[in-house]
Amino acid sequence: MSVADYKEDEGLPQADREKYKPWSYEIASTNVYIPRFTAGQKKWFAAVTYNGKKDNYARVLIMAEQARTKRWEMVAAVDLDDKKQAPKIALDADGYATAIEATSTKNVAAPVDVLRTAVTDNFASGGDTTGERVFTSSKASARQIKAHDSTVHKFGSRGTTVFSASTPEFTDSYALKTADGSALVVFAHTHSQRDAVAYSGLEIVPEKKDRAWLGTTNSPSFTYTFTCSDVATVPTTPGKSTLIGYTCRRTDAHGMTTSS
Repeated sequence: MSVADYKEDEGLPQADREKYKPWSYEIASTNVYIPRFTAGQKKWFAAVTYNGKKDNYARVLIMAEQARTKRWEMVAAVDLDDKKQAPKIALDADGYATAIEATSTKNVAAPVDVLRTAVTDNFASGGDTTGERVFTSSKASARQIKAHDSTVHKFGSRGTTVFSASTPEFTDSYALKTADGSALVVFAHTHSQRDAVAYSGLEIVPEKKDRAWLGTTNSPSFTYTFTCSDVATVPTTPGKSTLIGYTCRRTDAHGMTTSS
């Protein structure tokens, strides 16, 4: 459970809070991928772990050493839509994985900034521009597009919903070379959702799960911020990438009366 989940849960009446079901990691069903690093490089490793009676559910984890504390922290945990989408990671003769710098077209067909733009476009336009140019069709992309399609018209003629990109709070990315010569890339993006009434005299009533952030005060508009972890397979030569999983949590919200 994330900090955002705790905040939203605490904003609900006790009777409405869902019982937390902890995720357990089965060591026997976990694959750990440790890249080689030289002195001075940031150290991290990845793991793909499975859960369920038949290991039906897969999750990609990234653990990174923090420069200041020298402690290891989990910096990303992303559920895959289908465990079969987890690519085979390339290993050298000693069993080490190969880290790839995913910020340049010299290394991957779609650098991380391009992936972020494409993911945001899935929410903002339903993938009509950058999204469809960068990504192949996948369950994860379809879910993002569905979030756009089912949300932008929720107020009918009485209001609007607009998604837009926000400056990412977490800019690090993590990539490993796969056995087929592509890259498995884990990154984060941030996007906002602004709900607003269409004309004066109307107000939006905060929904039950919004109240931990917004209280019970109505407003002509609300802006929500979502921080998300994404995972994609990206070719190293020209070609489309595939979004294979993402996890989003609301990390901020405010109304017109409280915005600066």
